[in-house]
Amino acid sequence: MYNLLMKELKLGVSPFFYILPLLTGALMLIPGWLYFIVLLYFCWITVPNMCGTYKSQNDLLFSFMMPVTKKDIVKSKIAVIVILELLHIVIAVIFGIINTHVYPNMNYYFFGPTVGFWGLGFIMLAIFNLIFISMYFKTAYKYGAPIIAAITGAMLFAGGSEWLGIKNSMLYDLFKGSGSDNLAIHLPILFTGMALFAVFTIIAYHIAIKQFKKVDI
Repeated sequence: MYNLLMKELKLGVSPFFYILPLLTGALMLIPGWLYFIVLLYFCWITVPNMCGTYKSQNDLLFSFMMPVTKKDIVKSKIAVIVILELLHIVIAVIFGIINTHVYPNMNYYFFGPTVGFWGLGFIMLAIFNLIFISMYFKTAYKYGAPIIAAITGAMLFAGGSEWLGIKNSMLYDLFKGSGSDNLAIHLPILFTGMALFAVFTIIAYHIAIKQFKKVDI
């Protein structure tokens, strides 16, 4: 499994996508921006290009020729997705912390980089994983429809959250006003988001294994 994961990280992922989190994370320094977009770049750019690379390199046939199980193939590819997602989040959080120090009195129209916001970010990526992984491994080759469906789901969550944050005075205060430093509320949101991220990804993993076992060349 370790060697298969190394194969994915070295051959399946372009070095650019290890640098991309730094480039997109720096967007957290834009004052008052729509920060969900920072994480959405992973969905918009990284995953489609990874799948395109797999397809152009005929990775599916190559994987089937290796002395590994279909379960390990699925596990390694999902592990790469999760590793890159966590890399995007960690770097974005670092820039988000810098943001709060550079703009300590910023009045946010959209969600600011609060602790609770990152919980929402985890939920958004959880939705993306559940939809994309569940659909993609029906073929592990065709990725257009899974990408479109997963991105749509993630963007609907992000857009809906921002809309509620603007329309609901309690949410507005929690994420943009005096409640933005209330860790008693924000930490449970973060932990809930992390838990949903783990649960949704595990569910998608089990669905993917069942579907990928039916795939043949």
